[in-house]
Amino acid sequence: MLSASLLQPESMEAAEVAAEAAPVPSESFKDQISKYKTMMTAAYKSKPIPYWILLILGIIAMVVAFPASSILSRVYYENGGQSKWIISWVAVAGWPLIAVILFPTYFITKTFPTPLNLKLFLSYIILGFLSAADNLMYAYAYAYLPASTAALVASSSLVFSALFGYILVKNRMNASIINALFVITAGLTIIALDSSSDRYDNITDKQYIMGLVWDVLASALHGLIFALSELIFVKLLGRRSFIVVLEQQIMVSLFAFLFTSLGTFVSGDFQAMTSEATSFKGGKSAYYQVLVWSAVTFQLGVLGATAVIFLASTVLAGVLNAIRTPITSIAAVILLHDPMSGFKILSLVITFWGFGSYIYGSSMDDKQS
Repeated sequence: MLSASLLQPESMEAAEVAAEAAPVPSESFKDQISKYKTMMTAAYKSKPIPYWILLILGIIAMVVAFPASSILSRVYYENGGQSKWIISWVAVAGWPLIAVILFPTYFITKTFPTPLNLKLFLSYIILGFLSAADNLMYAYAYAYLPASTAALVASSSLVFSALFGYILVKNRMNASIINALFVITAGLTIIALDSSSDRYDNITDKQYIMGLVWDVLASALHGLIFALSELIFVKLLGRRSFIVVLEQQIMVSLFAFLFTSLGTFVSGDFQAMTSEATSFKGGKSAYYQVLVWSAVTFQLGVLGATAVIFLASTVLAGVLNAIRTPITSIAAVILLHDPMSGFKILSLVITFWGFGSYIYGSSMDDKQS
């Protein structure tokens, strides 16, 4: 009995060690589904129904309106449109739509407009000029490139947004984000090397190359505009809200509209719209419908992106931005019969991988913050 009692503590310790060393049974697939279902139900109940309605509308606007705007730009050129100024003007001509959303918001939230000082006013003028130049560059890109190719190349704006954000706003970068920059650049390189497979017959090699160059330059400028906008929030406004972003979008779009209108008038493209509409395939009605819906869809995309960022997160906006790239490419192949080579498919997959890496890196950075 004595020897048994002396051995008992040791056997108990051995049992505890064995219990600790034993592997913990992993959750079954059914348990994981139940866990996620509980989390989603809790998230749904934590927000009012109008919140979810607005978020869903914002998501739909991002993944439908932006691709539609890109497709319509290419439809304009394929059916007889020639002007780059008209397409760049259309991109900002719908700015009053944002004002229609903003002004009632002041009364609903009982908020006053943000005071406009000289620095803020000059910043809006500069951003408006840069946005006008950016839209003009994209117009040249869509004039010379298939919509699917232009959309893939335009995804490089994420690379420039990250770089300018790091330089100007001191945003953090981790290994996943850096990996995303290299991966997306690799996808862009594949497109450039495969330029002979999707060039339209009426487009020369020089025009195709210039389309790629304008697309990359526009993406770089877009990234700079994004970083400068964030810098304005940090340095001049000191706060960021849904209303403040709408105010900035209206002011920037207004000045971009004024600059673009001046350029379109000086170039004579406003005066040429009547003759261009007459020679347009489908007639004047189709011509003006393409322009009007281009303006509407672009602004709906902007509103959707703004809603998603402030109702959910920038990570979700990044996910939707990644999704709309293949949506644009696939829609261009189906609706416009864009050529889709193996290299372009590879570039699409690589670009999507790069977006995924960037989204993962951004989400990890948000958790650390």
